[in-house]
Amino acid sequence: MKRFGQAEIAREPLAGGGFVLRSRRELAPVPRGVSDVLAHWASAAPERPFLVERNEHGAWIASTYRATFENVRALGQSLLDLGLDARRPLMLLSGNGIDHAHLTLAAMHAGVPAAPVSTAFSLATRDPGRLLRLFETLAPGALFAEGAAFAPAVSALPRELPLLVSRDASAFSGREVLLVSQARRRAPREALDEAASRVGPDTVAKILFTSGSTGWPRGVVNTQRMLCSNQVAMAMNWPFLAQQPPRVVDWLPWSHTFGGNHNLLMVLWHGGTLWIDSGKPMPGAFEATLSNLREISPTVYFNVPRGFDLLASALERDADLAARFFGDLEFLFYAASALPQSTWDRLARLSLRARGEIVPMISGWGSTETAPMVTQVHFPVERASVIGVPIPGCEVAFVPAQGRHELRVKGPNVSPGFWRPGGAIEPLLLDERGFYAMGDAGRLADDAAPEKGVMFDGRLAENFKLSSGTWVRVGELRVALIAACAPLAQDFVVAGHDRDELGVLVFPNAEFARDPELESRLRERLSAFNAMAGGSSAVVRRALVMREPPSLDAGEITDKGYVNQRAVLARRTADVERLFGEDDRLVRLP
Repeated sequence: MKRFGQAEIAREPLAGGGFVLRSRRELAPVPRGVSDVLAHWASAAPERPFLVERNEHGAWIASTYRATFENVRALGQSLLDLGLDARRPLMLLSGNGIDHAHLTLAAMHAGVPAAPVSTAFSLATRDPGRLLRLFETLAPGALFAEGAAFAPAVSALPRELPLLVSRDASAFSGREVLLVSQARRRAPREALDEAASRVGPDTVAKILFTSGSTGWPRGVVNTQRMLCSNQVAMAMNWPFLAQQPPRVVDWLPWSHTFGGNHNLLMVLWHGGTLWIDSGKPMPGAFEATLSNLREISPTVYFNVPRGFDLLASALERDADLAARFFGDLEFLFYAASALPQSTWDRLARLSLRARGEIVPMISGWGSTETAPMVTQVHFPVERASVIGVPIPGCEVAFVPAQGRHELRVKGPNVSPGFWRPGGAIEPLLLDERGFYAMGDAGRLADDAAPEKGVMFDGRLAENFKLSSGTWVRVGELRVALIAACAPLAQDFVVAGHDRDELGVLVFPNAEFARDPELESRLRERLSAFNAMAGGSSAVVRRALVMREPPSLDAGEITDKGYVNQRAVLARRTADVERLFGEDDRLVRLP
Protein backbone atom coordinates (compact mmCIF):
# COMPACT_ATOMS: atom_id res chain seq x y z
CA MET A 1 0.00 0.00 0.00
CA LYS A 2 1.38 3.41 -0.97
CA ARG A 3 1.12 5.60 2.11
CA PHE A 4 2.36 8.99 0.90
CA GLY A 5 2.41 11.03 -2.31
CA GLN A 6 5.63 12.44 -3.70
CA ALA A 7 6.88 15.77 -2.30
CA GLU A 8 7.69 17.92 -5.34
CA ILE A 9 8.39 21.51 -4.31
CA ALA A 10 9.37 24.59 -6.31
CA ARG A 11 11.18 27.54 -4.72
CA GLU A 12 11.21 31.06 -6.15
CA PRO A 13 12.95 34.14 -4.68
CA LEU A 14 10.96 37.20 -3.63
CA ALA A 15 12.06 40.70 -4.55
CA GLY A 16 13.30 42.38 -1.38
CA GLY A 17 14.15 39.11 0.36
CA GLY A 18 12.46 35.86 1.20
CA PHE A 19 11.04 33.26 -1.14
CA VAL A 20 7.88 31.38 -2.15
CA LEU A 21 7.30 27.61 -1.97
CA ARG A 22 4.63 25.78 -3.96
CA SER A 23 3.87 22.21 -4.96
CA ARG A 24 4.82 21.27 -8.51
CA ARG A 25 1.70 19.08 -8.70
CA GLU A 26 -1.52 20.61 -10.00
CA LEU A 27 -4.54 20.38 -7.73
CA ALA A 28 -6.90 17.64 -8.91
CA PRO A 29 -10.51 18.55 -9.88
CA VAL A 30 -12.56 19.84 -6.94
CA PRO A 31 -16.24 18.90 -6.39
CA ARG A 32 -18.93 21.57 -6.34
CA GLY A 33 -19.66 20.99 -2.68
CA VAL A 34 -19.51 18.62 0.28
CA SER A 35 -23.01 17.23 -0.39
CA ASP A 36 -21.84 15.72 -3.67
CA VAL A 37 -19.37 13.59 -1.70
CA LEU A 38 -22.03 12.49 0.81
CA ALA A 39 -24.40 11.60 -2.04
CA HIS A 40 -21.65 9.49 -3.62
CA TRP A 41 -21.08 7.40 -0.50
CA ALA A 42 -24.81 7.08 0.17
CA SER A 43 -24.96 5.31 -3.19
CA ALA A 44 -21.58 3.51 -3.19
CA ALA A 45 -21.60 2.27 0.43
CA PRO A 46 -25.11 2.88 1.79
CA GLU A 47 -24.91 0.54 4.79
CA ARG A 48 -21.41 1.48 5.91
CA PRO A 49 -21.41 3.38 9.23
CA PHE A 50 -20.34 6.97 8.82
CA LEU A 51 -20.86 8.32 12.37
CA VAL A 52 -20.94 6.30 15.58
CA GLU A 53 -21.59 7.63 19.08
CA ARG A 54 -22.52 6.29 22.49
CA ASN A 55 -26.12 6.69 23.62
CA GLU A 56 -27.22 7.56 27.15
CA HIS A 57 -26.73 3.90 28.15
CA GLY A 58 -23.16 3.76 26.85
CA ALA A 59 -23.95 1.59 23.80
CA TRP A 60 -22.64 2.52 20.36
CA ILE A 61 -25.25 3.69 17.83
CA ALA A 62 -24.48 4.40 14.19
CA SER A 63 -25.67 6.50 11.29
CA THR A 64 -24.93 4.88 7.94
CA TYR A 65 -24.13 6.85 4.80
CA ARG A 66 -27.61 6.21 3.42
CA ALA A 67 -29.30 7.26 6.67
CA THR A 68 -27.08 10.33 6.94
CA PHE A 69 -27.99 11.54 3.46
CA GLU A 70 -31.69 10.92 4.03
CA ASN A 71 -31.51 12.83 7.31
CA VAL A 72 -29.58 15.65 5.68
CA ARG A 73 -32.29 16.15 3.08
CA ALA A 74 -35.13 16.06 5.61
CA LEU A 75 -33.35 18.39 8.01
CA GLY A 76 -32.37 20.69 5.16
CA GLN A 77 -36.04 21.09 4.31
CA SER A 78 -36.82 21.80 7.97
CA LEU A 79 -34.19 24.55 8.09
CA LEU A 80 -35.67 26.21 5.01
CA ASP A 81 -39.14 25.96 6.55
CA LEU A 82 -37.80 27.80 9.62
CA GLY A 83 -36.75 30.67 7.36
CA LEU A 84 -33.02 30.05 7.23
CA ASP A 85 -31.08 30.99 4.12
CA ALA A 86 -27.64 32.17 2.99
CA ARG A 87 -27.90 35.28 5.18
CA ARG A 88 -29.41 33.64 8.28
CA PRO A 89 -27.06 30.92 9.64
CA LEU A 90 -27.77 27.99 11.92
CA MET A 91 -25.99 28.53 15.25
CA LEU A 92 -25.00 25.22 16.85
CA LEU A 93 -24.36 25.49 20.59
CA SER A 94 -23.64 21.82 21.36
CA GLY A 95 -20.60 19.61 21.16
CA ASN A 96 -19.88 16.76 18.75
CA GLY A 97 -22.68 14.30 18.05
CA ILE A 98 -24.70 12.68 15.28
CA ASP A 99 -27.46 15.31 15.46
CA HIS A 100 -24.83 18.06 15.28
CA ALA A 101 -23.23 16.48 12.21
CA HIS A 102 -26.55 15.88 10.45
CA LEU A 103 -27.66 19.47 11.01
CA THR A 104 -24.31 20.86 9.85
CA LEU A 105 -24.41 18.82 6.66
CA ALA A 106 -28.10 19.67 6.19
CA ALA A 107 -27.38 23.38 6.45
CA MET A 108 -24.56 23.14 3.92
CA HIS A 109 -26.77 21.07 1.59
CA ALA A 110 -29.48 23.75 1.67
CA GLY A 111 -27.09 26.67 1.24
CA VAL A 112 -27.39 27.76 4.88
CA PRO A 113 -24.14 28.61 6.72
CA ALA A 114 -23.52 26.34 9.73
CA ALA A 115 -21.95 28.13 12.70
CA PRO A 116 -20.80 25.79 15.49
CA VAL A 117 -19.89 27.57 18.72
CA SER A 118 -17.38 26.23 21.22
CA THR A 119 -18.92 24.82 24.37
CA ALA A 120 -16.55 27.17 26.21
CA PHE A 121 -19.13 29.83 25.31
CA SER A 122 -22.34 27.79 25.42
CA LEU A 123 -21.80 25.36 28.30
CA ALA A 124 -18.70 25.92 30.39
CA THR A 125 -19.03 29.67 30.70
CA ARG A 126 -20.89 31.60 33.39
CA ASP A 127 -20.66 34.85 31.43
CA PRO A 128 -23.53 35.15 28.90
CA GLY A 129 -21.97 38.33 27.54
CA ARG A 130 -19.37 36.33 25.63
CA LEU A 131 -22.04 34.18 23.97
CA LEU A 132 -24.17 37.25 23.18
CA ARG A 133 -21.22 38.83 21.41
CA LEU A 134 -20.88 35.82 19.13
CA PHE A 135 -24.65 35.82 18.60
CA GLU A 136 -24.58 39.46 17.53
CA THR A 137 -21.79 38.69 15.07
CA LEU A 138 -23.77 35.84 13.50
CA ALA A 139 -27.37 37.14 13.59
CA PRO A 140 -28.56 33.53 13.14
CA GLY A 141 -31.95 32.35 11.97
CA ALA A 142 -32.18 29.41 14.41
CA LEU A 143 -30.33 27.62 17.19
CA PHE A 144 -29.44 24.01 17.92
CA ALA A 145 -28.89 22.81 21.49
CA GLU A 146 -28.57 19.14 22.35
CA GLY A 147 -30.37 19.06 25.70
CA ALA A 148 -31.12 20.61 29.06
CA ALA A 149 -27.46 21.32 29.89
CA PHE A 150 -27.59 24.12 27.31
CA ALA A 151 -30.75 25.74 28.67
CA PRO A 152 -28.87 28.51 30.59
CA ALA A 153 -26.99 29.51 27.43
CA VAL A 154 -30.15 29.45 25.33
CA SER A 155 -32.01 31.56 27.90
CA ALA A 156 -29.52 34.38 27.30
CA LEU A 157 -30.54 34.58 23.62
CA PRO A 158 -33.70 36.10 22.12
CA ARG A 159 -36.81 34.00 22.78
CA GLU A 160 -38.31 34.52 19.34
CA LEU A 161 -35.49 32.55 17.71
CA PRO A 162 -36.50 29.00 16.64
CA LEU A 163 -34.72 26.26 18.57
CA LEU A 164 -33.90 22.70 17.50
CA VAL A 165 -33.13 20.27 20.33
CA SER A 166 -32.23 16.60 20.52
CA ARG A 167 -34.09 16.05 23.80
CA ASP A 168 -35.39 17.73 26.97
CA ALA A 169 -37.74 20.09 25.12
CA SER A 170 -39.47 20.98 28.39
CA ALA A 171 -36.24 22.56 29.69
CA PHE A 172 -36.64 25.36 27.12
CA SER A 173 -40.07 26.65 28.13
CA GLY A 174 -41.34 29.81 26.52
CA ARG A 175 -39.60 29.14 23.21
CA GLU A 176 -40.52 27.69 19.83
CA VAL A 177 -38.90 24.24 20.12
CA LEU A 178 -38.60 21.62 17.39
CA LEU A 179 -37.22 18.19 18.22
CA VAL A 180 -34.61 16.99 15.75
CA SER A 181 -36.46 13.66 15.61
CA GLN A 182 -39.55 15.52 14.36
CA ALA A 183 -37.56 17.59 11.89
CA ARG A 184 -36.13 14.36 10.45
CA ARG A 185 -39.64 13.35 9.38
CA ARG A 186 -40.07 16.40 7.13
CA ALA A 187 -40.49 15.37 3.50
CA PRO A 188 -38.02 17.12 1.17
CA ARG A 189 -39.74 19.33 -1.41
CA GLU A 190 -38.82 21.11 -4.60
CA ALA A 191 -37.65 24.13 -2.60
CA LEU A 192 -34.84 22.05 -1.11
CA ASP A 193 -33.69 20.78 -4.50
CA GLU A 194 -33.70 24.34 -5.82
CA ALA A 195 -31.68 25.60 -2.86
CA ALA A 196 -29.22 22.70 -3.17
CA SER A 197 -28.79 23.36 -6.91
CA ARG A 198 -27.67 26.92 -6.13
CA VAL A 199 -24.83 25.71 -3.86
CA GLY A 200 -21.49 26.21 -5.56
CA PRO A 201 -17.81 26.75 -4.78
CA ASP A 202 -18.35 30.29 -3.47
CA THR A 203 -21.30 29.38 -1.23
CA VAL A 204 -20.66 30.00 2.47
CA ALA A 205 -20.61 26.53 4.05
CA LYS A 206 -19.54 27.36 7.59
CA ILE A 207 -18.71 30.22 9.89
CA LEU A 208 -15.98 29.14 12.31
CA PHE A 209 -14.74 31.31 15.13
CA THR A 210 -11.03 31.71 15.68
CA SER A 211 -9.61 30.46 18.98
CA GLY A 212 -9.02 33.96 20.30
CA SER A 213 -5.34 33.30 21.02
CA THR A 214 -4.45 36.72 19.53
CA GLY A 215 -7.62 38.65 20.39
CA TRP A 216 -11.42 38.29 20.45
CA PRO A 217 -12.72 35.34 18.33
CA ARG A 218 -13.78 36.35 14.81
CA GLY A 219 -16.24 34.56 12.55
CA VAL A 220 -14.26 33.21 9.61
CA VAL A 221 -16.20 32.48 6.42
CA ASN A 222 -15.52 28.96 5.09
CA THR A 223 -16.72 28.41 1.53
CA GLN A 224 -17.42 25.13 -0.21
CA ARG A 225 -14.32 25.71 -2.36
CA MET A 226 -12.16 26.04 0.75
CA LEU A 227 -13.41 22.80 2.29
CA CYS A 228 -13.36 20.76 -0.91
CA SER A 229 -10.00 21.94 -2.27
CA ASN A 230 -8.41 21.18 1.10
CA GLN A 231 -9.68 17.61 1.10
CA VAL A 232 -8.66 17.02 -2.53
CA ALA A 233 -5.12 18.19 -1.79
CA MET A 234 -4.92 16.09 1.37
CA ALA A 235 -6.05 13.02 -0.54
CA MET A 236 -3.34 13.57 -3.15
CA ASN A 237 -0.69 13.52 -0.41
CA TRP A 238 -2.18 10.65 1.61
CA PRO A 239 -3.29 8.17 -1.12
CA PHE A 240 -3.68 5.27 1.32
CA LEU A 241 -6.92 6.87 2.54
CA ALA A 242 -8.54 5.97 -0.77
CA GLN A 243 -7.31 2.37 -0.54
CA GLN A 244 -8.71 1.68 2.93
CA PRO A 245 -11.63 3.65 4.38
CA PRO A 246 -10.24 5.29 7.53
CA ARG A 247 -11.34 4.31 11.02
CA VAL A 248 -11.08 7.30 13.32
CA VAL A 249 -11.72 7.75 17.05
CA ASP A 250 -11.77 11.48 17.64
CA TRP A 251 -12.78 14.03 20.28
CA LEU A 252 -11.54 17.22 18.62
CA PRO A 253 -14.37 19.79 18.68
CA TRP A 254 -16.23 20.57 15.48
CA SER A 255 -16.35 24.21 16.48
CA HIS A 256 -12.68 24.33 15.45
CA THR A 257 -11.22 23.78 12.02
CA PHE A 258 -9.00 20.83 13.06
CA GLY A 259 -11.87 18.63 14.24
CA GLY A 260 -14.74 20.00 12.15
CA ASN A 261 -13.03 20.47 8.78
CA HIS A 262 -9.86 18.43 8.72
CA ASN A 263 -10.97 15.30 10.57
CA LEU A 264 -14.73 15.03 10.08
CA LEU A 265 -14.59 15.88 6.38
CA MET A 266 -11.57 13.62 5.80
CA VAL A 267 -13.59 10.67 7.07
CA LEU A 268 -16.53 11.65 4.85
CA TRP A 269 -14.30 12.22 1.83
CA HIS A 270 -12.99 8.66 1.92
CA GLY A 271 -16.13 6.83 3.01
CA GLY A 272 -14.69 6.04 6.44
CA THR A 273 -16.16 5.73 9.91
CA LEU A 274 -15.81 8.22 12.75
CA TRP A 275 -16.36 7.07 16.32
CA ILE A 276 -17.27 10.25 18.22
CA ASP A 277 -15.16 10.34 21.38
CA SER A 278 -16.71 12.11 24.36
CA GLY A 279 -13.36 12.28 26.16
CA LYS A 280 -10.94 15.19 26.34
CA PRO A 281 -7.25 15.53 27.26
CA MET A 282 -8.08 16.98 30.65
CA PRO A 283 -8.13 15.59 34.19
CA GLY A 284 -11.21 13.45 34.76
CA ALA A 285 -12.16 13.38 31.08
CA PHE A 286 -9.41 11.35 29.42
CA GLU A 287 -10.55 7.97 30.72
CA ALA A 288 -13.47 8.07 28.27
CA THR A 289 -10.97 8.31 25.41
CA LEU A 290 -8.98 5.36 26.74
CA SER A 291 -12.17 3.31 27.12
CA ASN A 292 -13.05 3.95 23.48
CA LEU A 293 -9.54 3.07 22.28
CA ARG A 294 -9.76 -0.23 24.15
CA GLU A 295 -12.70 -1.12 21.87
CA ILE A 296 -11.79 0.54 18.55
CA SER A 297 -8.43 0.25 16.78
CA PRO A 298 -8.04 3.38 14.61
CA THR A 299 -6.21 3.44 11.30
CA VAL A 300 -5.32 7.12 11.76
CA TYR A 301 -5.31 9.03 15.01
CA PHE A 302 -5.44 12.78 15.58
CA ASN A 303 -4.77 14.72 18.75
CA VAL A 304 -3.19 17.81 20.25
CA PRO A 305 0.16 17.57 22.07
CA ARG A 306 -1.46 17.49 25.52
CA GLY A 307 -3.60 14.55 24.40
CA PHE A 308 -0.59 12.64 23.11
CA ASP A 309 1.26 13.25 26.37
CA LEU A 310 -1.61 11.72 28.37
CA LEU A 311 -1.96 8.89 25.86
CA ALA A 312 1.75 8.04 26.07
CA SER A 313 1.48 7.73 29.86
CA ALA A 314 -1.52 5.39 29.54
CA LEU A 315 0.17 3.24 26.88
CA GLU A 316 3.29 2.94 29.01
CA ARG A 317 1.14 1.46 31.78
CA ASP A 318 -0.97 -0.83 29.58
CA ALA A 319 0.82 -3.04 27.02
CA ASP A 320 -2.46 -4.57 25.80
CA LEU A 321 -3.90 -1.14 25.04
CA ALA A 322 -0.69 -0.17 23.26
CA ALA A 323 -0.82 -3.30 21.08
CA ARG A 324 -4.44 -2.59 20.16
CA PHE A 325 -3.83 1.09 19.54
CA PHE A 326 -0.79 0.67 17.28
CA GLY A 327 -2.01 -2.52 15.58
CA ASP A 328 -3.67 -0.97 12.49
CA LEU A 329 -2.32 2.59 12.61
CA GLU A 330 -1.04 4.20 9.43
CA PHE A 331 0.07 7.36 11.22
CA LEU A 332 -0.30 9.63 14.25
CA PHE A 333 -1.13 13.25 13.48
CA TYR A 334 -0.57 16.14 15.88
CA ALA A 335 -1.52 19.80 15.46
CA ALA A 336 -2.90 22.90 17.25
CA SER A 337 0.45 23.51 18.98
CA ALA A 338 3.99 22.16 18.81
CA LEU A 339 4.63 18.62 20.05
CA PRO A 340 7.52 18.39 22.54
CA GLN A 341 10.30 16.15 21.24
CA SER A 342 10.17 14.19 24.50
CA THR A 343 6.56 13.14 23.76
CA TRP A 344 7.56 12.23 20.18
CA ASP A 345 10.35 10.00 21.52
CA ARG A 346 8.04 8.27 24.01
CA LEU A 347 5.49 7.47 21.28
CA ALA A 348 8.24 6.17 19.00
CA ARG A 349 9.47 3.80 21.71
CA LEU A 350 5.93 2.61 22.44
CA SER A 351 5.23 1.94 18.76
CA LEU A 352 8.47 0.03 18.32
CA ARG A 353 7.70 -2.11 21.37
CA ALA A 354 4.07 -2.76 20.36
CA ARG A 355 4.51 -3.66 16.67
CA GLY A 356 8.21 -3.80 15.92
CA GLU A 357 8.31 -0.57 13.91
CA ILE A 358 7.76 3.13 14.43
CA VAL A 359 4.41 4.34 13.14
CA PRO A 360 4.90 7.63 11.26
CA MET A 361 4.22 10.70 13.40
CA ILE A 362 3.28 13.60 11.20
CA SER A 363 1.80 17.06 11.33
CA GLY A 364 0.59 19.95 9.24
CA TRP A 365 0.03 23.64 9.54
CA GLY A 366 -2.81 26.01 8.83
CA SER A 367 -5.55 28.01 10.49
CA THR A 368 -9.26 28.68 10.65
CA GLU A 369 -8.79 31.01 7.68
CA THR A 370 -7.36 28.17 5.52
CA ALA A 371 -9.90 25.37 6.16
CA PRO A 372 -7.31 24.38 7.64
CA MET A 373 -4.40 22.74 5.82
CA VAL A 374 -1.66 24.79 4.15
CA THR A 375 1.35 22.54 4.67
CA GLN A 376 1.21 18.80 5.22
CA VAL A 377 3.76 16.13 6.11
CA HIS A 378 3.63 13.28 3.62
CA PHE A 379 7.12 11.87 3.95
CA PRO A 380 9.16 10.36 6.81
CA VAL A 381 10.34 12.91 9.38
CA GLU A 382 12.48 12.52 12.48
CA ARG A 383 11.69 15.78 14.29
CA ALA A 384 8.47 16.98 15.87
CA SER A 385 8.89 20.53 14.57
CA VAL A 386 8.53 19.69 10.84
CA ILE A 387 5.11 20.86 9.56
CA GLY A 388 5.41 19.59 5.98
CA VAL A 389 5.38 21.28 2.60
CA PRO A 390 2.71 23.29 0.75
CA ILE A 391 -0.23 21.19 -0.40
CA PRO A 392 -1.17 21.22 -4.12
CA GLY A 393 -2.83 24.51 -5.00
CA CYS A 394 -1.22 26.48 -2.14
CA GLU A 395 1.68 28.91 -2.18
CA VAL A 396 3.57 29.87 0.97
CA ALA A 397 5.65 33.06 1.04
CA PHE A 398 8.51 33.39 3.54
CA VAL A 399 8.80 37.12 4.28
CA PRO A 400 11.58 38.52 6.54
CA ALA A 401 10.20 39.65 9.94
CA GLN A 402 11.74 39.99 13.42
CA GLY A 403 14.91 38.29 12.26
CA ARG A 404 12.97 35.28 10.93
CA HIS A 405 10.51 34.54 8.13
CA GLU A 406 6.78 35.17 8.49
CA LEU A 407 4.61 32.65 6.65
CA ARG A 408 2.01 34.04 4.24
CA VAL A 409 -0.49 32.03 2.22
CA LYS A 410 -2.30 32.11 -1.11
CA GLY A 411 -4.61 29.42 -2.47
CA PRO A 412 -8.19 28.20 -3.03
CA ASN A 413 -8.50 27.28 0.65
CA VAL A 414 -7.98 30.85 1.92
CA SER A 415 -11.11 32.50 3.32
CA PRO A 416 -12.65 35.52 1.62
CA GLY A 417 -12.98 37.16 5.03
CA PHE A 418 -14.99 37.56 8.22
CA TRP A 419 -18.76 37.23 8.61
CA ARG A 420 -20.89 40.25 9.38
CA PRO A 421 -24.60 40.19 10.35
CA GLY A 422 -26.79 39.79 7.30
CA GLY A 423 -24.17 38.00 5.24
CA ALA A 424 -21.75 40.83 4.54
CA ILE A 425 -18.10 39.76 4.42
CA GLU A 426 -15.22 41.86 5.72
CA PRO A 427 -12.31 40.92 3.41
CA LEU A 428 -9.08 39.52 4.77
CA LEU A 429 -6.15 41.88 4.72
CA LEU A 430 -3.77 40.66 2.01
CA ASP A 431 -0.31 41.91 1.17
CA GLU A 432 0.64 43.50 -2.13
CA ARG A 433 1.15 40.05 -3.69
CA GLY A 434 -2.25 38.76 -2.56
CA PHE A 435 -0.90 36.63 0.31
CA TYR A 436 -2.56 36.34 3.72
CA ALA A 437 -0.23 36.87 6.68
CA MET A 438 -0.79 34.07 9.21
CA GLY A 439 1.22 35.55 12.07
CA ASP A 440 3.44 32.46 12.28
CA ALA A 441 7.11 32.06 11.45
CA GLY A 442 8.83 29.18 9.69
CA ARG A 443 12.14 28.05 8.26
CA LEU A 444 13.32 25.25 6.01
CA ALA A 445 14.57 22.05 7.58
CA ASP A 446 17.24 22.04 4.83
CA ASP A 447 17.88 25.24 2.89
CA ALA A 448 19.19 23.23 -0.05
CA ALA A 449 16.23 20.82 -0.15
CA PRO A 450 12.80 22.46 0.38
CA GLU A 451 11.09 19.09 -0.17
CA LYS A 452 12.40 18.04 3.27
CA GLY A 453 9.88 20.35 4.84
CA VAL A 454 9.19 23.53 6.72
CA MET A 455 9.86 23.84 10.45
CA PHE A 456 7.51 25.83 12.66
CA ASP A 457 9.34 28.79 14.19
CA GLY A 458 6.75 30.20 16.61
CA ARG A 459 3.95 32.77 16.59
CA LEU A 460 5.19 36.27 15.93
CA ALA A 461 2.27 37.78 17.89
CA GLU A 462 3.38 35.98 21.08
CA ASN A 463 6.97 37.15 20.89
CA PHE A 464 8.32 40.13 22.79
CA LYS A 465 11.57 41.96 23.51
CA LEU A 466 13.50 42.13 26.75
CA SER A 467 14.71 45.54 27.91
CA SER A 468 17.97 44.74 26.13
CA GLY A 469 16.11 44.69 22.82
CA THR A 470 16.54 40.91 22.43
CA TRP A 471 13.60 39.04 20.91
CA VAL A 472 12.13 36.18 22.94
CA ARG A 473 10.66 33.39 20.81
CA VAL A 474 7.85 32.31 23.08
CA GLY A 475 6.54 29.27 21.23
CA GLU A 476 9.97 27.70 20.78
CA LEU A 477 10.89 28.40 24.40
CA ARG A 478 7.60 27.03 25.76
CA VAL A 479 8.00 23.68 23.98
CA ALA A 480 11.61 23.36 25.13
CA LEU A 481 10.58 24.04 28.75
CA ILE A 482 7.80 21.43 28.67
CA ALA A 483 10.29 18.87 27.38
CA ALA A 484 12.93 19.82 29.96
CA CYS A 485 10.49 19.64 32.89
CA ALA A 486 8.42 16.62 31.82
CA PRO A 487 6.33 15.25 33.45
CA LEU A 488 6.14 17.94 36.14
CA ALA A 489 4.51 20.71 34.10
CA GLN A 490 1.47 20.79 31.86
CA ASP A 491 2.43 24.14 30.35
CA PHE A 492 4.40 27.36 30.79
CA VAL A 493 3.41 30.96 30.18
CA VAL A 494 6.44 33.11 29.37
CA ALA A 495 6.68 36.66 30.74
CA GLY A 496 9.29 39.42 30.65
CA HIS A 497 8.14 42.03 28.14
CA ASP A 498 10.48 45.05 28.47
CA ARG A 499 12.05 43.52 31.60
CA ASP A 500 15.67 42.60 32.24
CA GLU A 501 15.11 38.83 32.47
CA LEU A 502 12.66 36.05 31.70
CA GLY A 503 10.15 34.52 34.07
CA VAL A 504 7.56 31.77 33.65
CA LEU A 505 4.20 30.98 35.20
CA VAL A 506 4.11 27.20 35.63
CA PHE A 507 0.94 25.13 35.34
CA PRO A 508 1.81 21.77 36.95
CA ASN A 509 0.41 18.46 35.82
CA ALA A 510 -2.40 17.39 38.12
CA GLU A 511 -0.46 14.51 39.69
CA PHE A 512 2.30 16.90 40.82
CA ALA A 513 0.18 19.91 41.83
CA ARG A 514 0.27 18.98 45.54
CA ASP A 515 3.82 17.65 45.59
CA PRO A 516 5.65 19.51 48.44
CA GLU A 517 8.91 19.08 46.51
CA LEU A 518 7.55 20.54 43.26
CA GLU A 519 9.37 23.88 43.51
CA SER A 520 12.71 22.25 44.32
CA ARG A 521 12.30 19.73 41.50
CA LEU A 522 11.46 22.54 39.07
CA ARG A 523 14.52 24.49 40.24
CA GLU A 524 16.70 21.48 39.45
CA ARG A 525 15.19 20.97 35.99
CA LEU A 526 15.22 24.65 35.07
CA SER A 527 18.82 25.04 36.23
CA ALA A 528 19.81 22.18 33.92
CA PHE A 529 17.81 23.80 31.12
CA ASN A 530 19.52 27.15 31.63
CA ALA A 531 22.95 25.54 31.54
CA MET A 532 22.25 24.40 27.97
CA ALA A 533 20.10 27.32 26.77
CA GLY A 534 22.62 30.08 26.16
CA GLY A 535 21.62 33.72 25.76
CA SER A 536 19.21 35.91 27.75
CA SER A 537 16.34 35.18 25.37
CA ALA A 538 16.20 31.53 26.49
CA VAL A 539 17.44 31.60 30.10
CA VAL A 540 14.68 31.52 32.72
CA ARG A 541 15.55 33.37 35.92
CA ARG A 542 12.22 33.18 37.74
CA ALA A 543 9.35 30.70 37.99
CA LEU A 544 6.07 30.81 39.89
CA VAL A 545 3.82 27.75 40.23
CA MET A 546 0.14 28.43 39.58
CA ARG A 547 -2.05 26.63 42.12
CA GLU A 548 -5.19 27.56 40.17
CA PRO A 549 -5.33 25.64 36.86
CA PRO A 550 -5.94 27.56 33.63
CA SER A 551 -9.58 28.59 33.36
CA LEU A 552 -11.67 27.52 30.39
CA ASP A 553 -14.33 30.01 31.43
CA ALA A 554 -11.85 32.89 31.34
CA GLY A 555 -10.37 31.82 28.01
CA GLU A 556 -7.04 30.81 29.54
CA ILE A 557 -7.30 27.35 28.05
CA THR A 558 -9.09 26.36 24.87
CA ASP A 559 -11.36 23.36 24.52
CA LYS A 560 -8.52 21.75 22.54
CA GLY A 561 -6.46 21.80 25.73
CA TYR A 562 -3.73 24.34 25.02
CA VAL A 563 -2.97 27.42 27.10
CA ASN A 564 -3.66 30.89 25.69
CA GLN A 565 -0.54 32.89 26.58
CA ARG A 566 -2.11 36.29 26.06
CA ALA A 567 -5.24 35.52 28.10
CA VAL A 568 -3.23 34.18 31.05
CA LEU A 569 -0.95 37.22 31.17
CA ALA A 570 -3.93 39.58 30.94
CA ARG A 571 -5.93 37.80 33.66
CA ARG A 572 -3.06 37.13 36.07
CA THR A 573 -1.34 40.49 36.20
CA ALA A 574 -0.97 40.13 39.97
CA ASP A 575 0.83 36.81 39.50
CA VAL A 576 3.11 38.40 36.92
CA GLU A 577 3.98 41.13 39.42
CA ARG A 578 4.72 38.46 42.05
CA LEU A 579 6.84 36.63 39.49
CA PHE A 580 9.08 39.67 39.15
CA GLY A 581 8.89 40.57 42.84
CA GLU A 582 9.96 38.72 45.98
CA ASP A 583 7.13 36.23 46.55
CA ASP A 584 7.88 33.45 49.06
CA ARG A 585 6.86 30.80 46.52
CA LEU A 586 9.11 32.17 43.82
CA VAL A 587 11.66 29.82 42.29
CA ARG A 588 14.80 31.93 41.72
CA LEU A 589 17.50 30.67 39.41
CA PRO A 590 21.10 31.87 39.17
